[in-house]
Amino acid sequence: MKRLFDIFVSLIILFLFLPFGLAISALILFSSKGGVFYRQNRVGQNEVEFSLLKFRTMGPDSDKQGQLTVGMKDPRITRIGVILRKYKLDEFPQFINVLFGDMSIVGPRPEVKKYTDYYSTEQKKVLLVKPGITDYASLNYFKENEILGNSENPEKIYLEEVMPAKLEWNKKYIENQSFRTDISIMWQTFKRIIS
Repeated sequence: MKRLFDIFVSLIILFLFLPFGLAISALILFSSKGGVFYRQNRVGQNEVEFSLLKFRTMGPDSDKQGQLTVGMKDPRITRIGVILRKYKLDEFPQFINVLFGDMSIVGPRPEVKKYTDYYSTEQKKVLLVKPGITDYASLNYFKENEILGNSENPEKIYLEEVMPAKLEWNKKYIENQSFRTDISIMWQTFKRIIS
């Protein structure tokens, strides 16, 4: 049921978003060097890695300088990238990941292996379900980049405060999974982006 819902909603969103996606792609190509998409290996269900898609918001090879983004003033972010990140438009290509079956629309956000290696045995339970585009943690840490950007040691804050808190929200979602919960999270995400 959830898989059919994911496919149906993703197809509708990708179809409606197509004109905007083409315009964004052109802006990315003409405003900075590099391709349209950014691919990054993330840890999915049962710890199987997959290539997560986003619109590129940084210059080429920026992830070699660190995998955390520290606020909108991060010098690696392009001018168009600032706008895309502010309105979460860079995330839309992940609906393609949903169609491929790597992700669901709602589920724990997939993490890079560097950070899942820090998970405790209890925390690794979040890797038993399919990751998603949005969930409780995404809503509660909607401005995560700003939190990290205001820190003197972003990685320390992420590992000791942000990541454990997000994993607790992930566990809350897993314990309360339902179609109604998914619809509620999707609606809250939509309202947060619009606001």
